[in-house]
Amino acid sequence: MSSIEWKNLDSLASYEEILKLKNHVCLKEAMAGENGAKRVEKYAVPMGGGLTFHYAARQVDDEVLKALADLAKEAQLHEKYLALLNGEVINTGEKRLVLHQLTRGQQADTVMADGTDKRAFYAAQQKKAAEFADKVHRGEITNAAGEKFTTVVQIGIGGSDLGPRAMYLALENWAKHNNTFFMDARFISNVDPDDATSVLEGIDVPRSLFVLVSKSGTTLETLTNESFVKDALAKAGLDASRHMVAVTSETSPLASSSDYLAAFFMDDYIGGRYSSTSCVGGAVLSLAFGPEVFDRFLKGAAEEDKLALETDLLKNPDMLDALIGVYERNVQGYPATAVLPYSQALSRFPAHLQQLDMESNGKSVNRFGEKVNYVTGPVIFGEPGTNGQHSFYQLLHQGTDIIPLQFVGFRNNQTGNDVNIQGSTSQQKLCANVAAQIMAFACGKHDDNPNKNFDGGRPSSIIIGDALTPEALGALLAHFENKVMFQGFVWNLNSFDQEGVQLGKVLAKRVLAHETDGALKAFSDLLHI
Repeated sequence: MSSIEWKNLDSLASYEEILKLKNHVCLKEAMAGENGAKRVEKYAVPMGGGLTFHYAARQVDDEVLKALADLAKEAQLHEKYLALLNGEVINTGEKRLVLHQLTRGQQADTVMADGTDKRAFYAAQQKKAAEFADKVHRGEITNAAGEKFTTVVQIGIGGSDLGPRAMYLALENWAKHNNTFFMDARFISNVDPDDATSVLEGIDVPRSLFVLVSKSGTTLETLTNESFVKDALAKAGLDASRHMVAVTSETSPLASSSDYLAAFFMDDYIGGRYSSTSCVGGAVLSLAFGPEVFDRFLKGAAEEDKLALETDLLKNPDMLDALIGVYERNVQGYPATAVLPYSQALSRFPAHLQQLDMESNGKSVNRFGEKVNYVTGPVIFGEPGTNGQHSFYQLLHQGTDIIPLQFVGFRNNQTGNDVNIQGSTSQQKLCANVAAQIMAFACGKHDDNPNKNFDGGRPSSIIIGDALTPEALGALLAHFENKVMFQGFVWNLNSFDQEGVQLGKVLAKRVLAHETDGALKAFSDLLHI
C-alpha cells in the first residue's frame, strides 16, 4: 500500500499560509530598474533540451516561493510522481496505471502490468514503427506500382490528432533545412466531410500512406474518416490494405485485421492527450522525419522528466511552474492562462495544450468523486506571436480580468533565412516584440487619458531556447505534461480520465438512431437529421 495521502487543497495548512500572501508582490515595482534586471537573472531555472524557464515577471518573491515549497512537501508532490512512475493506479476513475513517461525511458522501477514489462513493450512497439519507417524510406515497402510513398496521412481525433499534428508542424521546417525530411504529413480529424475531402483532394492518393489511430478500434469519427479514405483508394483502383497501417490496442478489432500493412500497439495506460511520445506520434513522425529525429524528441522529453524528479522546487521547472499556476488560480483568482509561442512552428501547440490541460484538470470533483470547494483548471488559449498582438492582446493588456501569460521564444529561427529591414532582422524584431510585451504587461504605462492608460501588474513567464530543435520540443512537451500532472496532484484530481467528453458522444448516437425527444429532438429536426 502507498503511504502517500491524497488531500483536498483546502485541507492543507500550507495553503492557508499561502492565502495570506495574496497580492504580496507588486509586479510594477519588482520589475522596474536595476532591481528588475537582478530579478531576471535570479528567477530562472534550466530545463531540458537547452531551454530555460524564466519567471521573474510572475507575482512571486522568495517568501511566496518558500510557501509554495512548503505546499509541495505537504501535498507530497514528489512522492506522488514517484508512485505514478512506479506503476501505482493513479487513474482512479478508470482503475488504470499512468505510463506515458515509459515511452521515453523514465527513471523508475520496472513496471509490470497484465503480465508484461511495459517499458519493454513500448520500446518494442517504437522499434517496430522505426523499422517500418526505414523500409518505407528505402523503398522496400511501396505502393502496388512499386512507387515510393511521398505523403503520410494520420486519421485520428483528439489526442490522436492534436499532439502529433502540433509536433509535426513544429519540426517540419527544421527537418527540411537539416536534410531529414522524408515525407509530407497531413491530418484528417473532424467528422465534417469537408475535412477528409479537402485533404484527399490535396494529395497524390496512390503515393500516400494512411495511419489510422484508434485505441479501441471503434472511434466513430475516425472510422467514418477511414471510410472516406478507403473510398478514395477504391476509386483510384487501389488495394487499401497496401496503403494503410493501424495504431491501436492489442484487443482492438483492428489489431489482427488483414486490412493493414502493419499494426503498432498502445494500451489503456497512456491517455490520448499524453500519447505523442508513443506510437501515436512515433509512427507519423518517424515516417515524416526519420526515426532518429523521433528519438531525439524522446530524449528531450526524458531529460525534462528527470528534472521533474528534483526535490528542490527551485531546480524543478515543471513543479515550479505548476505551483505558481496554482497560486495564480487559487490565491490571485485568475481565470485563464494564455500560451503565446513566438514561433510560427508552434502554431498548433496552444491547441494541443488546451486539450492536455482542460481535459485533464477541468474537473469539479476530486479523485474520490467528492465535490471540491475551490477552483481547479484554468481556461487555456493562445496563438503565435506576433499575430496575437494584433488580435486578443487588447483584452490581455486592458481587460477587466488579469490573465497570466506563458511565452515561448527562441533566439534563432529554424531555417536560417532572414532579412534585414530598417536596421534589424525579422528574428530580432520577433525577439524584441516578446521582450517588450513582457515588460508592458508587468509595468504598464501611466496616461491621464484612461483609454491610453495601462495598469500593468499582469504576470508572465517565458521559456527561452536557442532554437526549436527535436530535443527542445520534447522538453517543452514534457514540461507542460508534468505541469498539468503536478497541478492535478495539488487539486487532488484524477488528471487522467475525461468523463466530460463522453456525454455528447452518447447523445449523438441517440440522435443518429432517432431515439430523441424534447429539446434534443427539436434541435435534431432543425438540422434535418
